[in-house]
Amino acid sequence: MKIGVLALQGAFIEHNKMLANLGVTAVEVRLPHQLAELDGLIIPGGESTTIGKLASAYGLIKPLRQFAAAKPTWGTCAGMIFLAKDIGIEQQPILGSMDITVDRNAFGRQIHSFETDLAIAEIGDPPFHAVFIRAPVVTAVEASVNVLACLDDGRIVAVRQRHLLATAFHPELTDDLRLHGYFCGIVNGIL
Repeated sequence: MKIGVLALQGAFIEHNKMLANLGVTAVEVRLPHQLAELDGLIIPGGESTTIGKLASAYGLIKPLRQFAAAKPTWGTCAGMIFLAKDIGIEQQPILGSMDITVDRNAFGRQIHSFETDLAIAEIGDPPFHAVFIRAPVVTAVEASVNVLACLDDGRIVAVRQRHLLATAFHPELTDDLRLHGYFCGIVNGIL
């Protein structure tokens, strides 16, 4: 199994390490041809506007849309924004692959970043210790989207739509491999 990690900006090195800890080959993706032999793709956290601009500059928007339409793709934090169909602004390049509406930077500035434990039934107990850094939240989902996790106040922070996964937080900044393992299960077709 080969899983690509979009390596334009953001926490791609941390995702590479998580995949390596699971014995999975990670491939850094910077150009369209690097998508060809991948079984899945992770779009990391970082700065969504920058990721979109760089993806446009490197001719990656259309190839990434085609990839996400056919193969498992997971967006974390900024990656969630990049996958969403609606982010409330028109001028930012996004893939528009998931039937979700996202509120970018829903918690405010960097100083409002936080950590919390989330119950995620698909990965079991104990709760997942989630790291939120200038994180988005999902404000609306279409019927094809399954909500995987919410904060205590009901705000949606993890979703799945068939082979697409999105989390508002940074699982790559923890030592917990369960969400990366869950994504590998989607890639393998067992989840």
